[in-house]
Amino acid sequence: MTAFTAESVAPEWVEAVRAVPRARFLPSRIWPFDTASGRHVFVDRDVDPVRWQRAAEANVPVTVQWDDGRHDGEDGGVVPSSSASMPSLVLEMLADLDVRPGMTALEIGTGTGWNAGLLAHRLGSDAVTTVEVDAGVAERARRALKDTGLTPRVVTGDGSAGCSDGAPYDRLIVTCGMRGVPHAWIEQTRPGGVILVPWGTDYCTADGVAGLVVAADGRSAAGRFTRLTQFMKLRAHRLAWPRHDAYVSGAWPHGAVESTTDLGTEVVAHGPYDAAPFVLGMAVPRCAHVAGERNGETAAWFYSLSDSSWAAVRFAGDDGTGLVYQYGPRRLWDEVAAAWRWWDRQGRPGVGRFGLTVTRERTTPWLDSPDRPVPVTAV
Repeated sequence: MTAFTAESVAPEWVEAVRAVPRARFLPSRIWPFDTASGRHVFVDRDVDPVRWQRAAEANVPVTVQWDDGRHDGEDGGVVPSSSASMPSLVLEMLADLDVRPGMTALEIGTGTGWNAGLLAHRLGSDAVTTVEVDAGVAERARRALKDTGLTPRVVTGDGSAGCSDGAPYDRLIVTCGMRGVPHAWIEQTRPGGVILVPWGTDYCTADGVAGLVVAADGRSAAGRFTRLTQFMKLRAHRLAWPRHDAYVSGAWPHGAVESTTDLGTEVVAHGPYDAAPFVLGMAVPRCAHVAGERNGETAAWFYSLSDSSWAAVRFAGDDGTGLVYQYGPRRLWDEVAAAWRWWDRQGRPGVGRFGLTVTRERTTPWLDSPDRPVPVTAV
């Protein structure tokens, strides 16, 4: 058993982790995340098997494919498109899933097959179905599972459609970031069953892991977020937008309305797992944002994904005053500021106090209970 499992694995998963090591599911060429440098580094088992084994057993995510398979160099590509997640996160989510003998499970996003292997060891291969959009990735996972003595059903297809053959499932676990919850997943999970899904918004890259319980009538699902993380997004849910030049062209400030704000940099300066941007994204729909610091100044841009509106704010000077520019039908900074003030008035609650209700018609984030929806500030 590797070092990370000694502290983080739930007792009911100990035997599965021992019997189904992650290393068996990784290809020869991998890009583990190096925490010291903050980047992915290339490791080839045929060149340095000791370093490869160390990476395979480390508590770090490992990328195994870039750019949907189009990239084949030693340097990382542009978009990581298949990976083995951080083992501690895998085990935390499996504990959240709360599977028990006799249950069936559907996994969306097979990847290397390791997660499906752990489930199959615990529940039995016949009880587990996993769906992978990439045929090559699916076949490699199928072979790795077979070599480990496991034969869960590996289906090549669109994960957003689920897998109706075998439904209803007791548990459905999603291993990719989502920007919506397909109703097919609710239909394919039995009433009282759990859908564990990393869900987020266009505002930031973070995903909140939501444990949704399907209602008795099978028409909706609701539950709280347990933690923030970042997953590779479902391919159909990757953020695609025109980028800066499509919004701002010509002479600055391009017809924008200028104003100031008494809010400070804390509205835009966050770490990847801070609650603030995740909460702001729930309150300010269809908005992407980028922020950074340069020459001692903090600046942020906001872009509407529903029209050509944009906003920019620059914080400079000792008084902390922000200079704001807004353009288009939406006043995006005003929306963000209103959302921030609402969150602040609630006492800046963490992600664990928020939840999600999903029906066929809409997805509604809420604070503390479903009857307290997060106010949407867009006009």
